[in-house]
Amino acid sequence: MKSRILLALFCAVNAAAVAADLPVIPAKPIAEKKELLFSDDFEGAEPTKVWHKVVPTFVVEKGTLKGTQTRDKTTPAADGKPAVTAHAAVHGLEIPTKNCVVEVKIRFEGASMIDVEFDDRKYMGAHYGHLCRAMVRLNGVTILDERDGGMRNDIYEMKKDPAKKAEVAKLLVGRSATFPAKLETGKWYTLVVEIVGDEMRVSIDGKPAGYLKSSGIGHETKSKIELGVAGKDGFFDDIKVWNAVAAKP
Repeated sequence: MKSRILLALFCAVNAAAVAADLPVIPAKPIAEKKELLFSDDFEGAEPTKVWHKVVPTFVVEKGTLKGTQTRDKTTPAADGKPAVTAHAAVHGLEIPTKNCVVEVKIRFEGASMIDVEFDDRKYMGAHYGHLCRAMVRLNGVTILDERDGGMRNDIYEMKKDPAKKAEVAKLLVGRSATFPAKLETGKWYTLVVEIVGDEMRVSIDGKPAGYLKSSGIGHETKSKIELGVAGKDGFFDDIKVWNAVAAKP
């Protein structure tokens, strides 16, 4: 019994320490919506032409957009076939923004991760123009500054060398934050991602769920908004994208 009490106390102290290291999530939205740039309820037989495939596979199913990761294993080149790198399924939109609000309904049906990502393919300082993203799992929300974090060209290359693991870890300090969450499979949630300057705030069903302030988030032109799914399956519905300005204090 004593050992259980000690273990419980250790876990509580450890959880408090981890929570203390996380940024404080603003209780209220940081962005004020302006003009609506895009919306889609996926009621057509297939994704509208404005959507483009980045990493298949996505289909419209019963008025929703379903993503399924098919590139789930890394396969080396062999027998004249090119190598295949494991990658989440990704569906994209060409919507240039700086400050914006993205609202979309999400549902887990086997997916291990669902995300909203912002890229700029013309930006050469980060792998594939990756800028920032909000990743949702059943047990947590992670916000990533990829432009100045893990996708920055020099860091991206360093990550391939196990001997540089400690050096990479130092460079990534402050470039991401993971917050605990408790979501359920089979249930719809409304995910809202707000970007104002170098700040990103995430809410789920109107409740604060994540926040990060980091330089890469403030990239001037986020030319693409992409939806991602890892695992099988993840659903999206009723997506809306607005231009935004900083909310009044």
